[in-house]
Amino acid sequence: MKLSKITLALLAISFASSMMGGADCYAQKTASNYDADLVLSNGMIYDGSGAKPYRGDIAILGERIVYVGPKSKRIAKTVIDVKGKAISPGFINMLSHVEESLFVDGRALSDLKQGVTLEVLGEDSMGPLSPQMKIELAAMQGDIKYPVSWTTLGEYLATVEKKGLGPNLASFVGAGTVRAHVLGTTNVEPTAEQLKQMRQLVRQAMEEGALGVTTALIYVPNTFAKTPELIALAQESASCGGIYTAHMRSEGDRIEAAVDETIAIAKASGAPAEIYHLKFAGKDNWHKIDGIIQKIEQARAQGTRITADMYTYTAGATGLDAAMPSWVQDGGLEAWIKRLKDPETRAKVIAEMRNPHPKDWENLYGGAGAEGTILLGFKTDKLKPLTGKSLAEVARLRGVSPEDAAIDLVIEDGSRVEIAYFLMDEKNVRRQVALPWLSFGSDGAGPAPEGVFLQSSDHPRTYGNFARIFAQYVRKDKALSVQEAVRKLSALPAANLSLKDRGQLKIGAYADVVVFDPESIQDHATFAQPQQLATGVAHVIVNGKFALKDGEPTGAATGEIVHGRAWTGAGGSCKSDASDWTWAK
Repeated sequence: MKLSKITLALLAISFASSMMGGADCYAQKTASNYDADLVLSNGMIYDGSGAKPYRGDIAILGERIVYVGPKSKRIAKTVIDVKGKAISPGFINMLSHVEESLFVDGRALSDLKQGVTLEVLGEDSMGPLSPQMKIELAAMQGDIKYPVSWTTLGEYLATVEKKGLGPNLASFVGAGTVRAHVLGTTNVEPTAEQLKQMRQLVRQAMEEGALGVTTALIYVPNTFAKTPELIALAQESASCGGIYTAHMRSEGDRIEAAVDETIAIAKASGAPAEIYHLKFAGKDNWHKIDGIIQKIEQARAQGTRITADMYTYTAGATGLDAAMPSWVQDGGLEAWIKRLKDPETRAKVIAEMRNPHPKDWENLYGGAGAEGTILLGFKTDKLKPLTGKSLAEVARLRGVSPEDAAIDLVIEDGSRVEIAYFLMDEKNVRRQVALPWLSFGSDGAGPAPEGVFLQSSDHPRTYGNFARIFAQYVRKDKALSVQEAVRKLSALPAANLSLKDRGQLKIGAYADVVVFDPESIQDHATFAQPQQLATGVAHVIVNGKFALKDGEPTGAATGEIVHGRAWTGAGGSCKSDASDWTWAK
């Protein structure tokens, strides 16, 4: 959105004043007799850079910040004294799955209450969709129902923006989505012509505003993609100023090779890479943390731009597809279920499920065990009473093996079934949160503890991932400082995503601002009772307007779509290759 002449003048005045040692930057008044719409006064300013905080004011005019600095004279429509509170840039959820929850609640309340002002969609995307994909997306819907009225990623983003957004929203384009569009969900390699079509779809999505290309390599059909295919799509994204992000091919037994592949894709494409929810899954892999950190930091020291994000829990959440081999899922959900009904195939699947270390697929069930596999969500009402139980409990209730129970649940529900797997070590989590190149993502939706959202359970990360950083790892464990936590929630991810004028409190930046109490911000969600909102965030301002005020959501449509650098709506375009762009170090 273009700034008015008045706003530009005020920005210039504010900048000049701040450069002269804190002179009064509110000396000039607008035609309406106000220098600012809002001033947050007397708070501790954490500007996102990681620098030590200081007491001061921040002034907002329209959707931009016009002053950040020591207390100053001001004339504003609204002045709020936030003494005792922190003022920081809005938090960025680097891996969000609000794709469907936004159709019910555009506030993304579970994240809004934690200070999130930007949701970034990844792993797969809501477009581009083929006619068959649109039919399948409609058929796969669970508790949340919505018409699949769009075809391209850009059309999806416009659809949810029109409904009204509390936070800002951005998206990657899914390599798996593009693969399904051209090749379907079977295990085939693209021809040269098909790969050209896939590249064209990536370019189209980038011009519609995607931030880069993303994939989820343990899931069908993503898992069928070979490295050269991923490099080709990452190169297309890179030429459009986008990065490559990956749920890697392994987070456990073969994590070393998976990190090597991610680094290789970054090098070959010329663009940065981001590892989604870095973890060490399964007790047998917990010791690998030293080697993987060293591998990533060595690549960074050699000039490869690679970063990661994580959620702050010892359990992941996905589906029972992560408990069964890829070959049985070849062709999609219906083909998977049909094969599971065949006794011979069923016996073969059970045998593979019981091997915790298969050679050619990622067995999360093998790492968690039946007791550590918790049921979170079903499509079918008759199965919902099983929500919250472990797979072991359900097996005992039914008098069958856990593997038989898992297969029966997929068949009965006609879905992958939503699952939490307990896989990680808390010591590793504590160490990871302090890594300077690591940011945070919930890997969850944006529900509210009401209505349709209560028909299924959630992983507690959905309600507590960001508040937990301060409550557990800053206050309790002292693994990092408040200012470093803020940096890793704002400026770091904004730089990794090449977002202009977001992620820091500075003159001219978009006014995405959080006011919170570092001493009391607290997550309350647990695995037993996950649907509990966080507390301790007083105000959330998105593009200069209150999305959360005095701890309560305003319901205002404050958010907008945040586009990537090749978005043609702002005159952007793709270029010849990645070397034509600048990237964060």
